[in-house]
Amino acid sequence: MADEAKAKGNAAFSSGDFNTAVKHFTDAINLSPTNHVLYSNRSAAYASLHQYDVALSDAKKTVDLKPDWSKGYSRLGAAHLGLHQYQEAVSAYKKGLEIDPNNEALKSGLADAQSAATASASRARSAQPPNPFGDAFQGPEMWAKLTADPTTRAFLQQPDFVKAMQEIQRNPSKLNEHLKDQRVMQALGVLLNVKFAHGGEDDMEVPEGGTPSASKPSQPAKEEAKKPEPVPEPEPMEITDEEKERKEKKEKALKEKETGNAAYKKKDFETAIQHYTKAMEIDDEDISYITNRAAVYLEMGKYEDCIKDCDKAVERGRELRADYKMIAKALTRKGTALVKMAKGSKDYEPAIETFQKALTEHRNPDTLKKLNDAEKAKKELEQQEYFDPKVADEEREKGNECFKQQKYPEAVKHYTESLRRNPKDSKAYSNRAACYTKLGALPEGLKDAEKCIELDPSFSKGYTRKGAVQFFMKEYDKALETYQEGLKHDPNNQELLDGVRRCVEQINKASRGDLSPEELKERQAKAMQDPEIQNILSDPIMRQVLDDFQENPKAAQEHTKNPMVMSKIQKLISAGIVQMR
Repeated sequence: MADEAKAKGNAAFSSGDFNTAVKHFTDAINLSPTNHVLYSNRSAAYASLHQYDVALSDAKKTVDLKPDWSKGYSRLGAAHLGLHQYQEAVSAYKKGLEIDPNNEALKSGLADAQSAATASASRARSAQPPNPFGDAFQGPEMWAKLTADPTTRAFLQQPDFVKAMQEIQRNPSKLNEHLKDQRVMQALGVLLNVKFAHGGEDDMEVPEGGTPSASKPSQPAKEEAKKPEPVPEPEPMEITDEEKERKEKKEKALKEKETGNAAYKKKDFETAIQHYTKAMEIDDEDISYITNRAAVYLEMGKYEDCIKDCDKAVERGRELRADYKMIAKALTRKGTALVKMAKGSKDYEPAIETFQKALTEHRNPDTLKKLNDAEKAKKELEQQEYFDPKVADEEREKGNECFKQQKYPEAVKHYTESLRRNPKDSKAYSNRAACYTKLGALPEGLKDAEKCIELDPSFSKGYTRKGAVQFFMKEYDKALETYQEGLKHDPNNQELLDGVRRCVEQINKASRGDLSPEELKERQAKAMQDPEIQNILSDPIMRQVLDDFQENPKAAQEHTKNPMVMSKIQKLISAGIVQMR
């Protein structure tokens, strides 16, 4: 069950085993994909692992599911802060404080975010001018370009080259320290040609001579070393005939791909397929041609062809040890095609499995959303396929018989089956709430009673069930409100009237100070866990009111004329926090 997986995740989180916590929270989400608390918990686990991108995705999901829950914005702010997105973090914390102005965690997070934003702005003002070639080294595209070009692909097998490029990527100003490395200059030529020489998105041929723009790095190097002459640019590395042939093939394939992309954008799908197919025939070492053709088949509604191409892309990608993101993209596309083909709930199972495989390759927010949507659609179809009001009524009657015989666990089973057959039956929720109450499962009983009222607000049994659960939970003021709400719909209902009387007796007992020390201590401890009581006690105005009742009778008399103040005072009295003498 989701609660069991959640409990395991909480335990792992508390012990500092964040990876295990993520696993358990993920299991819980798979079982209960609309539970905002689970996404919040997993966001916290990811943040503890410094995986702030996925922490941000889960935090956004939390806020989407429960926009009025302040903790969701706390998670959102923490994820933005971890990604150095300071203004977004500030905005998130402020939104949370609009919901819960007294939340200390949000206040602390806001202070941290504002401090970080100020420090960042200060560093930016004092920073040196950016390296003119910094953009060439940014993002994962750099590695894709170097892998695609045959003149630099071999360098990626050399640890010292990879380390140097990673260092430059983190800090472009480090380029000056590697200008004498011919491999780095070769890589720079490839990257700059892509950006400046041809303006294309894919790999381009490295020219024999240096480009004018490539000579710029020599000036900073000259100033740094204080040499009279600029550092000479190295000659491009020579390539073999085989490498040259491979490069020419790749260029031809990329041209076909670009033509296919243009046709795809114009929705000329048949032409796009022709060009992607030619690209695949010319160069079988790039699975993007296959996944692009699969995308065309998906748009055309040829889902079987799309799935075949996706399977081919995954198989070939594993042979080539392609980027895991490309594998994930192919799997996600396959899952999308399977969803499009689904007619019954069982048809969603292979789609869900495919999306899950894609997420093991790369945790992409879009894939995660597709997975959640597929699981939700499967569940809804299962309910539609299982829906049968006649069988639901029969199961409810069986539950009633078991209830009369005090066989409460058996009654719960029948009511649950009844609700599976007809989820809109308020009577079944009411009856199951009564069973849960008899079994002492008060939170479950309360949830069923609230669902009963939601489905049929005029059904008095829903209010008697909810009020009874709240009374047993010793939340007498809340139970009183529930009974009074029920009386609006059924003013002469004896159960509701009796419920009001019992609640008033308990509340007056606290007002008169007739509670035993143990009862008072228990009631106060329970009350201090209630967010409403906490807000009342932390309100400066209410603290002054309480002081006036003790020390300033004249001011206290004025406070009694304020209905809102007296309502809060009554809640404190009911909770045993305040006693009137």
